[in-house]
Amino acid sequence: MTGTLHVVGAGLAGLSAALHARSQGRDVKLYEGAGQAGGRCRSYHDNRLDRVIDNGNHLVLTGNTSVQAYLALAGVPDALEAAPAADFPFVDLATDERWVVRMNDGPVPWWPMAPDRRPKGVGLGPMIRAGMILLAGPKHTISALCGGEGYAHTRFWEPMSMAVMNLPPDMASAKLMRATAIEAWRDGRLARPMFAPNGLGAALVEPALQALEEQGTPAQYGHLLRSVERDGQRITKLEFSRGDAVEVGKDDDVILALPPHRLSGVMPEIDVPEDASSILNAHFVVGAENLPADAPKILGTVSSLTQWIFVKGDVVSLTISAAEYVEGSEDQEEALLARLWSETKQALSLSPELEYKAGRLVREKRATFLQTPENAARRPKQTTPFQNLFLAGDFVDTGLPATIESAVRSGERAARLAA
Repeated sequence: MTGTLHVVGAGLAGLSAALHARSQGRDVKLYEGAGQAGGRCRSYHDNRLDRVIDNGNHLVLTGNTSVQAYLALAGVPDALEAAPAADFPFVDLATDERWVVRMNDGPVPWWPMAPDRRPKGVGLGPMIRAGMILLAGPKHTISALCGGEGYAHTRFWEPMSMAVMNLPPDMASAKLMRATAIEAWRDGRLARPMFAPNGLGAALVEPALQALEEQGTPAQYGHLLRSVERDGQRITKLEFSRGDAVEVGKDDDVILALPPHRLSGVMPEIDVPEDASSILNAHFVVGAENLPADAPKILGTVSSLTQWIFVKGDVVSLTISAAEYVEGSEDQEEALLARLWSETKQALSLSPELEYKAGRLVREKRATFLQTPENAARRPKQTTPFQNLFLAGDFVDTGLPATIESAVRSGERAARLAA
């Protein structure tokens, strides 16, 4: 295969594109504007906590086939550890009721029929109505299609929508949620959560960078794309902020794996989703000796500011998705940490007198594009009007919500299209 493939952006979409293109025998150049790779899925050492933490709590499922292929190309097929079953524990902090949503293994999803497998207080009727998600059209929201009241809303659709769509169910695209239902919820063997024991960077970013470097494609940092030159239907030059310019040869191709606001800045003729939805994360160093031996690695909470709790060694990490739509998430740091820590102690049954050793709030203002039906319709295709330009990123039209799987799959497809 002749010609060089220029990949701009070393987030998961760009890393995936580079790995797949290298596996096809393509010469690849990888450029990144920041000083590190990973984009919105990375790990770093936090001085206040004195721990390596992830910049966000991302969930990968065993049915995420593109992530599995990506890890294999990076040489670390076992970097993520799968839970033994598709079990998702929950607690209602208003009533202290606890339950486990337990999806059954096998091609027939009968688990909603069993009272001890569905959310507590949710009857069979609302769970049957949940199947309406399979009929989702491009203009449906989740609530409009599947119901927006009662425990089915607060104990099922709201936690799922916030986790997958980063939006409340009365705003979120039902069509995008349908894709998750088809790919993962239909079989418990595909819906088991997968965990990164040493952080997302060690599992998803560093092995990919090492594999690419060994194959002659080291990431070139500090290359912030400033402009793109065009000649007819081809991209001919990439100009970076430091004054560097890369000529794009007649046999070369380009993949832009940039976030939507960056892409629109250099390619305004390409329509992209407008607006973004944020995620707020809180991290507490608790001390392993203070955590119950049977503390779940993931715990959903309702009737609370907190939505999901992740236990990672002696660090407890909390997620508040779509934070701008959650009352109380804009409070000052000290008051917000105090409230979240109180919820953490109740949820994990910790001693009421226990104090955390260190705490940190992390806001990701552009965590995902705003996944409403209207904005989802603006997702660009991966092909463009230019013969040698292709797009990658979780916001392009993969058919999936803006997840790790969507980002990785977009890179895989972009490399295939460029081939």
